[in-house]
Amino acid sequence: MATAAQTVKRQRSCIACGAQADKVGLLRIVRSPEGAVAFDPSGRAPGRGAYVCSAECFAAACKKKKLDRALKATLGSDDYDRIAADIAAHADDARKM
Repeated sequence: MATAAQTVKRQRSCIACGAQADKVGLLRIVRSPEGAVAFDPSGRAPGRGAYVCSAECFAAACKKKKLDRALKATLGSDDYDRIAADIAAHADDARKM
């Protein structure tokens, strides 16, 4: 028999707007143990993660350096551009399904 703790799914928060949702409803950006920062479409990559609810919130988080603080890393403009492109490609793939 499942306990209450096993059936309750933990909510994650968007670092830009604060909206809460299940893990599958948000986009995850991860800093790997080696220090590389990337978009994590599976949501299961090892490392420190930060969540955003949309590409617009990703842009807002980048503008205010919230992503840097959440991941405890310093990201360059090339990192932001690469992650934004990955998020856009993921959104296009999701629309095609």
